[in-house]
Amino acid sequence: MFAEPEFWVAVGFVILLGVFAYFGIHRTVLTTLDHRSDRIKAELDDARRLKDEAAKLLAEYKARHATAEREAQDIIASAQAEAERIASEAKTKMEDFVARRTKTAESKIALAEAQALADVRAAAANAAVTAASTILSQSVKGQIADDLLAKGISEVREKLN
Repeated sequence: MFAEPEFWVAVGFVILLGVFAYFGIHRTVLTTLDHRSDRIKAELDDARRLKDEAAKLLAEYKARHATAEREAQDIIASAQAEAERIASEAKTKMEDFVARRTKTAESKIALAEAQALADVRAAAANAAVTAASTILSQSVKGQIADDLLAKGISEVREKLN
């Protein structure tokens, strides 16, 4: 038993533990381990806190992103509605413009027709007066002819105009 190396390793180990216990090394080791445990715990708490803050920031940025997306969609929808409204107004204005121009052209045509009709009537009246005056002057002579001619011309003018 005293010749076996395991025995002497065990004796040396027990002596070493006795020396460590005498000098209080176990308290130092336990204190160091406690400090290290506290430091690791603090680092883990700090890491959890940072993770929570990061999660909050991520959630906040996601919310901001969603809000920005909704605002962008609202702006796009508003712009489309505005464009449609402007296009509709432009179409309505164009239709009104065309209708007014058509009405103006029609009234100008009607006025030109009335003027042409009046010109034709006046020319016909003048031609009738001239013809009547020529016929009457050639067929009737004297004072009676002059009276008839004046009376006929005045009647024709009254009827044609």
